[in-house]
Amino acid sequence: MTQLIITLPLEPPQANVQLDYLVSADGRSVTSQSRAALALMPQPANADVVLVLPVQALSWHQVQLPRGLLGKNFLSEGQTPRLRAALEGLLEEQLLDEPSQLHFALAPGARDGVPVWVAACDRAWLTAWLQALEATGHAASRIVPELSVDDLLEAGRADDALQSERTLHVLGTPDRAHLVYASALTTAAQSAEAVGEPSALVVLPLSASTVALAQWPESADILAEPAVAALAEGLFNRRVNLQQSAQRWLNASQSAWDLAQFDLQNNSRSRSWKRVSSFWKSLAQAPRWRAARWGAGALVLANVFGLNAWAWAERQSLESKRLAIRDVLTTTFPGVKVVVDAPVQMVRELALLRQGAGTASPGDFDKLLAALGSLELGLVPTGVDYAAQELRVKGLGLSGTQATQVTELLKRQGLGASFDADVLVLKSQNNP
Repeated sequence: MTQLIITLPLEPPQANVQLDYLVSADGRSVTSQSRAALALMPQPANADVVLVLPVQALSWHQVQLPRGLLGKNFLSEGQTPRLRAALEGLLEEQLLDEPSQLHFALAPGARDGVPVWVAACDRAWLTAWLQALEATGHAASRIVPELSVDDLLEAGRADDALQSERTLHVLGTPDRAHLVYASALTTAAQSAEAVGEPSALVVLPLSASTVALAQWPESADILAEPAVAALAEGLFNRRVNLQQSAQRWLNASQSAWDLAQFDLQNNSRSRSWKRVSSFWKSLAQAPRWRAARWGAGALVLANVFGLNAWAWAERQSLESKRLAIRDVLTTTFPGVKVVVDAPVQMVRELALLRQGAGTASPGDFDKLLAALGSLELGLVPTGVDYAAQELRVKGLGLSGTQATQVTELLKRQGLGASFDADVLVLKSQNNP
């Protein structure tokens, strides 16, 4: 699906503020990249809008929440006020601003009882940008950080064997360059197992003093934007790897993070719903989907006409078979002038032929009585009645199980057998 990835500036939304953006047709490569004011931002058809928050806009904190606070649906509407209040209490001493002025987001897969990463940013700034973007038709489906602690330190320990997995980023322009890396816990208050694990995401202006402060290992990677690559190589006295800003934003869009949490979670859902509704409206009305609509209509019509043609062919086949049976009846028995039910009339005509020739038929009295006698029930009926090739035997006194067995045995001889109360009704199955 096409992605429109927008990086928010640190300034509040204004008409003259330029935003960096890129378009990716497949989510893996950059299709186009540019800068534009919000009113001139492109609107790719049915694009998934992802907002990237710059690294300077976020602060990172690690807390351990009380057990039981994070349930299965801890970000549901009923749980967020309680969780928000707990975060404000835990982070109050770590924050420079009032907790009520900040927006918080928990790391993906957060669990209680273990350290949890929390990202914080200015709530008014983020809300203003979300409203401005939505007003111009760029409702965001996800909000992701430009860089997170997870991006900068993959390993859980900072021993020599894993130092190479740490990454330092050099971003910006030559006159406003800064470096970004994950620091490590060094205070004695931390347990021995925790020493060396990341405690914060550090953003510092790029200078000789900050390079010395970072003490970046020779084996660890340094990624620099092309504009500041030469400056970084001179200060670190080593070669650096180039990374375009667009590639970093594209990588951020694939992150598992989604900062649309707490009070922004419902807004995120409504924006996603509006985007889906807009897609279906575009599909139904937009000129660019005209060919698809014609194709879908043609497919529906083809199926309708195809089903009707198939049903007509089946009806014709059944009618031809019905006519064939009718022809057999009228050819074999020329005396039949009106055909109502060919099989029944044919059985009746055969019975008349047997009667005229004196030939016994399966429905004769002696045939039916002989079939009943072959069962050797050892019972004496109280009454026998025969009419219209149907034998009715009374007073056999059979139980329910015995009656079922008798009817099954008679049906195996090609006779129709049933009980009407205590009366056995027996006739040939070929009788009309």
